[in-house]
Amino acid sequence: MSVLTSPRGKVEVVHCRRTESQDVYCIKSLIRKFTCKLFGKLNIIYLLEKANLAVTLCNDKEEIMAQATFLDYPNWNVAKQDDWVSVFRELDSDIPCTPLNTLFMHLFVAVDEYSVGCCKEILRTVYKAVPELHFIFLIVPSYMSLGSTLITVFDQVGNIPCLTYEEDFAVHICHRHSHYPQLHVRKARVEDHDDLMPIFMRYDTILKETYGEYFLAELIEAQDEENHAVVCEVEGTAVGFMSVCSRVNMQLLHECFDLGPFHGLCFPHPDDVLESPQDLSVRRSQDAELRSSSQGSQKIVEELQEPVSPDTMENIQDIEKLSDISTGYAQYHHVSSRSLASLVLPEEPVHFRPIYRGASAAFCIQLFCIDEKYEARSLDFMNFVFSLFSDKNFCVISLPHLTPEFFLIQNFVKMVPFNTCTLEQDLYVFHRAGLLKSINIRFATLLDTPGVENLVSTLMLNKSILEDLDRYNKARKDPDGTLLQAFVAEVAEQIVGIAVIRNEMDIEYIRSHYNIEDFIYFSHHQREEHGHMHHFALNPIFRHYTKFFLKEILRLGFKSCLYYRVYPKSREGKIAVFQFQNPYAHSLTSALHYLVPVRPRRQIVYPLEKLGINAPSKAVSKDPMSYALNHTNRKLTLEPKITVNAKIIVVGASSVGISFLETLVFCSHMKFNNLTLISTHGLPGKKLLDTEQRKFLASDHCFNDKDYALMSLCSWVNVVVGRMTGIDRAAKHVVLSTDEIVPYDHLILCTGQQYQVPCPTEADISQHLTNREVPNSSQRRYTGKVPCNHFTLNEEEDCFKALIWIRNNSITTEGNIIVYGNTIDTYTTVETLLNLGVSGSRIHLVQPPPASTITCINNYSVESAVADALGAAGVTMYRDAILAQWNDGLHPDPIYSASFTTPTKPFRLQCSMFFSFCEKNVDYETFKALNDACLVYDSRLVIDTNFHTNDIAIRAAGSLTKFSNRYYSNEWTHSNFSSKEIGFQLAAAMLHLFDPTLEPVTEPPANLDRLIPMYKGAKIQGGILPGSYHYLHIAKPAIPTPLEVQMAQPNYGLELVTGSAKNGTYFRIHINKYKMVETITCLSREPFPASNYIRLFGQHEQLLNNLCARYDENLITDLYSYFTEPWCLALFHDRFIDLRKELRQILASKEEEDLPSIEQLAHQIEDEEINPTEKPRQYLKRVFEESIYKTLVERSTLDYLHYNRYHLPMYAWPGIV
Repeated sequence: MSVLTSPRGKVEVVHCRRTESQDVYCIKSLIRKFTCKLFGKLNIIYLLEKANLAVTLCNDKEEIMAQATFLDYPNWNVAKQDDWVSVFRELDSDIPCTPLNTLFMHLFVAVDEYSVGCCKEILRTVYKAVPELHFIFLIVPSYMSLGSTLITVFDQVGNIPCLTYEEDFAVHICHRHSHYPQLHVRKARVEDHDDLMPIFMRYDTILKETYGEYFLAELIEAQDEENHAVVCEVEGTAVGFMSVCSRVNMQLLHECFDLGPFHGLCFPHPDDVLESPQDLSVRRSQDAELRSSSQGSQKIVEELQEPVSPDTMENIQDIEKLSDISTGYAQYHHVSSRSLASLVLPEEPVHFRPIYRGASAAFCIQLFCIDEKYEARSLDFMNFVFSLFSDKNFCVISLPHLTPEFFLIQNFVKMVPFNTCTLEQDLYVFHRAGLLKSINIRFATLLDTPGVENLVSTLMLNKSILEDLDRYNKARKDPDGTLLQAFVAEVAEQIVGIAVIRNEMDIEYIRSHYNIEDFIYFSHHQREEHGHMHHFALNPIFRHYTKFFLKEILRLGFKSCLYYRVYPKSREGKIAVFQFQNPYAHSLTSALHYLVPVRPRRQIVYPLEKLGINAPSKAVSKDPMSYALNHTNRKLTLEPKITVNAKIIVVGASSVGISFLETLVFCSHMKFNNLTLISTHGLPGKKLLDTEQRKFLASDHCFNDKDYALMSLCSWVNVVVGRMTGIDRAAKHVVLSTDEIVPYDHLILCTGQQYQVPCPTEADISQHLTNREVPNSSQRRYTGKVPCNHFTLNEEEDCFKALIWIRNNSITTEGNIIVYGNTIDTYTTVETLLNLGVSGSRIHLVQPPPASTITCINNYSVESAVADALGAAGVTMYRDAILAQWNDGLHPDPIYSASFTTPTKPFRLQCSMFFSFCEKNVDYETFKALNDACLVYDSRLVIDTNFHTNDIAIRAAGSLTKFSNRYYSNEWTHSNFSSKEIGFQLAAAMLHLFDPTLEPVTEPPANLDRLIPMYKGAKIQGGILPGSYHYLHIAKPAIPTPLEVQMAQPNYGLELVTGSAKNGTYFRIHINKYKMVETITCLSREPFPASNYIRLFGQHEQLLNNLCARYDENLITDLYSYFTEPWCLALFHDRFIDLRKELRQILASKEEEDLPSIEQLAHQIEDEEINPTEKPRQYLKRVFEESIYKTLVERSTLDYLHYNRYHLPMYAWPGIV
């Protein structure tokens, strides 16, 4: 916040923020004729879309006071976008302007009364936001004066001609030192104590309490050759302090962190052991971490533009490129790695750690503090402290991992801890050469090939990079004719980075399948301005220049957007691995976290045959290999992300857990460095089963394999393969079944419930016992050895094991299979077995006594059709049967027979394979871990309405949980709601802890504190049932009730049914009393577009083309056909909900001064404030048609159809008919 005072003495409290699209109207209102003469006639939206930095100044009422827009090339066409440096160097050789340190002002507008103060405040903010920036140029026609505002901050340096027409333009410059200067750094003196102590006390009082009031003076006095204290000062006053020491515990760092990329922070030594004797190393992923070769060194010469201490010019080891040190690269690593994502490995990898015998090449920062006002200049310390240690190449600093990422360490490299690291701190490293500002990004040439070869020599895909570089040097094109561009980053004639991009030829598909319009206005970008990034590698010394590298690629390549695709893992047997040598495998090192992940869009399933020529183009409707999309553009190149280092551990890869992780990952303005998933089988979506075999378990339609591919969670989430067996709440870590520990700051429990091994009652059926005479074993836990041919299917891996067993043991041709349970998964499993070729006569479906009167399908018509199909297939069904014994009470492994009791007489079945789908429950190991940790457990883990357990650091969600008894709602649990929505709401609750842009959470009123949240998303289940019936059931969250009881309620609503369940044409829709779609049930022998039907939930029946009226008039005989008609496809569109909100907003707004809004009229009729002579509906319709609302609604609807015409070409609008 700053205070501006006008010449008339008025005062405004102002603050700066990034310009947003909704600012355009106010910006236009501030444009004067003089503005147009200075900057030309501008399309403001287009300018903001292409700007590198746009800043808006607002007062405390959020009224816009001023705005300025900056780009990295000059306006008025005085120089080419990719070649302006030489022009401005010739203008004044004393100004060392480079693309790194220069921006151009393309627009400035302000409220006249405060314009001078606004201009200075914006420039100060810009220089603070971009530490590398030193010069801002302003170019105006030479005959124009700058006016009374800009002339106060800009000085003229000369004139240059225009490239397009004969006219000279005046070049003015604004220097950093006039607004936010570099800081003067010197050795600390005892006299600085009084200036520095208030700064220290503002942040922390622990040092003073621990070491006394004069600890700082004593630290300054204790300086020697190994310890130094330095300060930065402004006008003679110390505003920052840094204490550095050359003594570093290298042994501890080597034990805890992977320092191989920086040669262990040591100088090379002949006795270094860099490879294991067997020449084994941990296999790396596609974005592999590169090791230091420590083969010789190269000299970096002094840069031309800025003076650097001679001591800075040290030999730089030939360090190969390090993969991104933050979380985010799927790579082969130990299964409990908490720093990089891991994959399931076929065998335990060999972990070799290099041994470094050379002298330490690092010094450390012990204490650092700076006034918040000057924090952005923290890096000014580094030149001076490196000069104090001329024999050191690295500066390191360790910080508690919860320390917010401040300006200084944003330039450091965060090191990867080993999985055995127990330190509670993160290590950051900075190399001396990182101070060099002479980095130059340019197009690659043939002469760069040796340097690039050296840079990428140990990169997994170095061959692919070099092949693309060779193609660029030879033809500038791909073999298919696609334009190819290669860029190198160069420092003092050494290649330190390489990037290869192509023109993005698939931009129509990307626009229609990904939400890139969350980041850009698509219509303002030409087709050739979209680039596809294939390769990116940058020496880790210069990692803090990654965004600059990307910015220069856009400028030099005349691009405005870059896209990078991450393709899913392929399947090799049981092991998920990356496809290295395929056309989709590309390298991307260190840049991924500087891009933003783009959410995929939900797609309409089109009836292509019915649409004919009105179907979307093949560029939109094609179905290529799915991939996750990452993106950057000009607007994002200077926009920082909020870094969150908190260790967020998610236990369980359930739909709730995946939804939670998805929500955090797609927060584009945030970067979560320590997201970890602990799961028995790692991330789901490995495609272990072919499409035709994925029928063992019913689906909740939350996520499928394609969804996992489109998210690519392995790029952002660490994966620990294991089971949680304990929680140490005091030490804040999770104990795994392998006795490894995973520390946490926030623990999220989403393990859900699983099918358990049933416990036989041990009743002797030779005694002819009935169910009433045997003990109830439902609450007993099976503790014996699980038979090898007994299967409980909970995840895809379980289904895959069952499938392998079936194939390896000839189950399809011989032996009985028992399917025990009464859930919907029993039906889907029986259908899968039949589909695999198992004869129905050898399948026995045994159903235990139901726990309630509600069946798993809860629809008599569907159940009857399924029962008939089972009978037709020869499957034998047994009802109300309780498992008594395996193998007649003998050793149960393997199971040869199973005995059951019933209400009448017992029976015995031969068995080659036993599937158990008894009631789901919390896994015993999970329960024991929760119970031993003293988390409140009452048949489920007890939580409050904000997902908290009795430990503030532990949250839980999903079917694992129940609400506390104080809410008096035991019948409502998370199991009643959509798992995907629960995960989203859990993430939304967590984001308030990390995201400063969110409004603070307000405590609910006392009378609402006892209400549980009611989520609105549909509860869905589906699968393929016996008879090859495709089944889908969509319903609102509710307490389970028999369908007959629901329909008997007086306010039930309407039931619309077409077709017959037995014929496989059954379609049932329940319309509630508010005329909203509340339930959908489908049973069909033909596949149907389930994702389309899910969108019908919650829609008003009139929106479905007056569904009820048409049904009553017998105009609808087949709902399947009805919902493939072209008129309804907009309902399935992902942005249709936005149209609904927009139309609702129009009707709720007051558009005419002398008339109330349509919404207000409806309320007045309801409250009987007005009594129209005609029916209320007719009255509202007449007012709507006679007012401006009709025009606004029509215009909004047509705009929606026109803007989304690539998805909805089947609709006509004015101009095409």
